[in-house]
Amino acid sequence: MSIPPPTGVSRDISTIVALRGVEKDFANGVRALDHLDLDVKAGEFVSVLGPSGCGKSTALRIIAGLSPPTVGAVEWPGGPVPIGFVFQEPTLMPWADVSGNVQLPLKLAGNVDPMAVAQALDRVGLKNFARSYPRELSGGMKMRVSIARALVTEPQLILMDEPFAALDEIARFKLNNDLLALWQDLGRTVIFVTHSVFESVYLSQRIVVMTPRPGRVFTQIAIDAPYPRDELFRTSPEYGAFCRRVAEALGKAMAGGVA
Repeated sequence: MSIPPPTGVSRDISTIVALRGVEKDFANGVRALDHLDLDVKAGEFVSVLGPSGCGKSTALRIIAGLSPPTVGAVEWPGGPVPIGFVFQEPTLMPWADVSGNVQLPLKLAGNVDPMAVAQALDRVGLKNFARSYPRELSGGMKMRVSIARALVTEPQLILMDEPFAALDEIARFKLNNDLLALWQDLGRTVIFVTHSVFESVYLSQRIVVMTPRPGRVFTQIAIDAPYPRDELFRTSPEYGAFCRRVAEALGKAMAGGVA
């Protein structure tokens, strides 16, 4: 399934998940999120951008059900959907080969499917590395394994927590391109957390800019550029203008300004 060229946030598609008045207080008294409201539409690619410690990762964990909100709720208008989670670190099991790492979610669910594992590896370009071990892989390849592991259960919603932050620029650009190709091919919903203005503009249909802790939505910016995106877009005046606009909004958010 391919996603048609987007028109930002105006597409007439249903909400897959929504955060309503979400607040998160930790036991040490730190408030990570403060009245966070966010709607994500089915099939969207949304980036969440903000400074360190603003609660971006916390919001993902709440959506995934890994951490409960202190106040507020996560709503699933069409009912809960399968979720895939890609963490900042690949978190691979060093004693298992690539295939064994990818099949872990299926094994935990008691439904190991070698064909599903092979398909997931093929999607991320690792079909010839099924018997390799994590120590034999580059950083970018390890992250591909992590993405395959998130895809193997055929999730409808993919949560990605700064997955490319530790990679060199060349590997990051390549994975950005491959991720967009996967998104367009599979038609899944992606919520992507990042610190990078440039990455968020390149990938997203919509960017959610958050305030410093306690995090809340400062503003949302539609990136009304057609897909597929490539190096021509990355070097275009349009891309530069979007980056300046998003950087300005992020600067205002960090300074406590008004959107």
